[in-house]
Amino acid sequence: MRIFVVGGAGYIGSVCAELLLNDGHEVAIFDNLSEGHRGAVDARTHFIEGELAERQQIQTALSSYRPDAVMHFAANALVGESMQKPSKYFRNNICNGLNLLDAMVATGVRRIVFSSTCAIFGPPDRVPIDETAQPRPISPYGESKLAFEKILRWYDEIHGLKFVCLRYFNASGASENFGEDHRPETHLIPTVLQVALGERPNVEIYGTDYDTPDGTCIRDYIHILDLANAHILALGEAASGCYN
Repeated sequence: MRIFVVGGAGYIGSVCAELLLNDGHEVAIFDNLSEGHRGAVDARTHFIEGELAERQQIQTALSSYRPDAVMHFAANALVGESMQKPSKYFRNNICNGLNLLDAMVATGVRRIVFSSTCAIFGPPDRVPIDETAQPRPISPYGESKLAFEKILRWYDEIHGLKFVCLRYFNASGASENFGEDHRPETHLIPTVLQVALGERPNVEIYGTDYDTPDGTCIRDYIHILDLANAHILALGEAASGCYN
């Protein structure tokens, strides 16, 4: 298949592109490099530097590459920042995403795998959280992802655009060639490793009132290779749906 990876210069997108290539797929990466890195782009891909905010750019790229499907990773994804800059999250995660969907409709691309998030749920009523759990986002970031899931359902009904949303928790680990490289780094595992390497003085743990033995947060992690493989498997899913 020919796969168009939006946000493919970031952590999850770069590993997914690597595995797609290893499986024999053709891959184009579309990224503005605002948070991704050129060094995270596999040399075997066709790289297009562009902006989702510019509808014509994405439509021209899709028209030229003619992919069978799109994987959409491009987003702002910091919960804390979204509480300070909500308009940034609604604009980038929803409005710019609409440019992608409209460009797909215009160019006849009818399949998308969307990088959603567990942040659509907020505090859970029970664990594990399954697909029947009621979404109750408590941040603009979670709200923006939930809104885009709802938009995808309408595009499926109106335009026949088939989608799979993967609502994942905390990705961790690395592939043979690519791993986490956030700037600034806010993720827990890289931060702990930076302390171990003497690159920062300490790790700050936030929150002391969680319902846990010591009051601190317990995090769920998924290895990046498992997550990337889930995206590849989702390409073969005939029906639209959202999965935790």
